[in-house]
Amino acid sequence: MIDRDGYRPNVGIIITNDKNQVFWGKRVKQHAWQFPQGGIQQGENPEQAMYRELYEEVGLCPQHVKILGRTREWMRYDVPNNWNKSARSVYRGQKQIWFLLRLVGRDSDVCLRTCEHPEFDAWRWNEYWLDIEAVVDFKRSVYARALRELVHYLPNVTGKPPAEYEQLLLSVHA
Repeated sequence: MIDRDGYRPNVGIIITNDKNQVFWGKRVKQHAWQFPQGGIQQGENPEQAMYRELYEEVGLCPQHVKILGRTREWMRYDVPNNWNKSARSVYRGQKQIWFLLRLVGRDSDVCLRTCEHPEFDAWRWNEYWLDIEAVVDFKRSVYARALRELVHYLPNVTGKPPAEYEQLLLSVHA
C-alpha cells in the first residue's frame, strides 16, 4: 500500500516508563537500535496498526499500555536507493504517525519472540532525549521531530532537545 507520492503508511511507537525513559530495541543480528515501527495494512487505521505492531514486535497488548498522544500529521522520510529492495518501484519511503505510550504493565510483559520473524533481539530503557546519532541517518530527522512534538505529554522530562535535534529540524525546514 503505497500512496501516489511513493510513501508507505506506517506507525512509529515510543513507549515510556514511569521515569519517562523510552523503549529502545536492538535490531536482530545488528548493532542498530530503534523504536518499534511498522506498516499499516489495508483496512487498518493508524491506532489498529500501532496495537498490532506493538504486539508483534514487543509482545505488549492494549492493557499493558496507555496512549498519551500521537503526532498531528504524517512525518515522511525517504529510504536511500541502496536500502530500497526494488529500486525500479515507485516506493520512496515511509510516512508515519507516531504514538507516545506509557507502559502501565511490567517490564516482564515485554516479549520479543511473539512472531516467527522477530524484529529485536534485545531492548533497554534509554533517556528520552536519546543520542540521535544512534539512529540510522535517514530516519534521524523524523525521530527528532516526533520526540520534540510528543514531549509536551510528559511534563516531567528534564532538559531541552540537544543541539543536534535542532540542527536536524532546521535542515528539514530549509
